[in-house]
Amino acid sequence: MTIRKPAFAIALVLCLTALPLAAKQDLGVFGNWAAFRDAESPRCYAIAKADAPVLESEKYRDYEPYASVGTWPEQGIRNQLHFRLSRQIRQNSRVTLIIDGKSWALRGGGGDAWTSDQRMDAQVLAAMRSATRMTVRGTDARGRLFTNRYDLQGAATAIDAAQLGCSTRS
Repeated sequence: MTIRKPAFAIALVLCLTALPLAAKQDLGVFGNWAAFRDAESPRCYAIAKADAPVLESEKYRDYEPYASVGTWPEQGIRNQLHFRLSRQIRQNSRVTLIIDGKSWALRGGGGDAWTSDQRMDAQVLAAMRSATRMTVRGTDARGRLFTNRYDLQGAATAIDAAQLGCSTRS
């Protein structure tokens, strides 16, 4: 059988670019959230994209925003909440997470924000389990307010799937 060089080269490129994707195991999609296991790290996480911007002033984005809840079993880290914000935040400005009228001050820099500790992670995750929406607000590097909104449908199940995905090794 003769293999034509262009077809072989295309197949090789496709195989090589698929290798990093194969390292992540899809644990499921649950509503607006998905769960993955990355055996190379090893880590597991639940993740969701922020809703599309509502207001014209929110359409400008430095980054594609998402929320994730990660577990790194070898480092003893479980259910750590992380937000990739839509904009680079102003230095020393406040980033606020709001769920069902309760708010938490997040810490962060650049385009990222986290809770301050494991206790806050647990509080936020408990609130996420019983709520339908969450909102992150901040001030960007240009001094403009921004908001990232998340639908929490499927969040609890995705977080549980990620936790379970890292509780067993395969």
